[in-house]
Amino acid sequence: MITISPFKALRPQAEHAKQVASRPYDVLNSKEAKIEAQGNPFSFLHITKSEIDLPDDTDSHSQQVYDKAKNNLGAFISRNILFRESKPCYYIYQLIMQGKSQTGLVCGSSVDDYENDLIKKHEFTRPEKEQDRISHIKTTGAQTGNVFLAYKNVAEIDNIISDWKIYKNSVYDLMADDGIQHTIWIINDNDTISKITNIFKTQVPCTYIADGHHRAASAAKVRAALGENAPAGAAIFLTTLFPASELMIMDYNRLVKDLNGLSTDELLTRAAEKFTIEKVMQAFSPSSLHQFGLYTGNQWYCLTAKENTFTTDPIGILDVTILQDNFFDPILNIKDQRTDVRIDFVGGIRGLRELEKRVDSGEMALAVSLHPVSIEQLFDIADSGNVMPPKSTWFEPKLRDGLLTNLIHDIV
Repeated sequence: MITISPFKALRPQAEHAKQVASRPYDVLNSKEAKIEAQGNPFSFLHITKSEIDLPDDTDSHSQQVYDKAKNNLGAFISRNILFRESKPCYYIYQLIMQGKSQTGLVCGSSVDDYENDLIKKHEFTRPEKEQDRISHIKTTGAQTGNVFLAYKNVAEIDNIISDWKIYKNSVYDLMADDGIQHTIWIINDNDTISKITNIFKTQVPCTYIADGHHRAASAAKVRAALGENAPAGAAIFLTTLFPASELMIMDYNRLVKDLNGLSTDELLTRAAEKFTIEKVMQAFSPSSLHQFGLYTGNQWYCLTAKENTFTTDPIGILDVTILQDNFFDPILNIKDQRTDVRIDFVGGIRGLRELEKRVDSGEMALAVSLHPVSIEQLFDIADSGNVMPPKSTWFEPKLRDGLLTNLIHDIV
């Protein structure tokens, strides 16, 4: 069963919360982060993307950057922009995007559970991305990035969180510039904390990483690297646990730079061997699994996978697998979506217009829109011990960095 822990969050004074809260470090490049933090000395990007405070030619993975992050974090604390909670607590984090609400429990998840596969993964990690966060955590002494976990609903947990939101006041309630509302409550009652801990320990056999594989892996490797000297705070990592019923997975679409030497007619003829193809008059977002939108030459098409063109095992039945095995590999000669430079990926939050724009500009030759992976598919794959093909899931809305941070040392 799963072990979770309350923790003493490092968090902003209420009057600074909106200025501190920033988009996750890994959805912005250095240039975008610098623009976003411009004129805002309280932005947490000064800690998560601290190269913005150094010369433009600074290597974003240099020790100089991590040292700057540590100094900036220390300055935020000394100036009382951020303060440490006086006792270990759980936190409730609610996000509302376009009228849809989802609520998770912010807690420390066990590194032991991660290493023992009670926290299940569905993606491979890349060493260079792990090393970036390892260096950041070791230098700053802080886990600034939140790992997004899912679990199968437990009615008792649902009821506790629902009641707390109704009867207690929030500590933060802010509308971000992108229109997403972020609201946080503190669970600081000892009896409620104990009850939540025990429910997870007795009723939740595992959790699933939805978003944050690199952050989770990095936290585990920092604990391992510190060995016997690892502080108690390194035994957990910063997570927000969402019940499956509240999660929203969006489509993760594809763009390809060329048609592999084929004309549009030749491409469609080849595709017709494995898909039924129909012209559509407007941007096409698939309404069901095994259906795809294809945009090329100013025209959208609906492609539907024919029977017997895919297997029914947890990986084979995924649309990203069907697309790879029946279209990208045999027709476009894209063997590995993880490494092929001809392919790019666009999260569904950007909309189909982004696909059209990049094809119409001539930058890309075709776009493919996909139906989102279901949370049940994610659970099935993780339970089977398999991993998804690259860029299979896109979760929205994103948690903001800076509102809740876990310090692995008592003093920064």
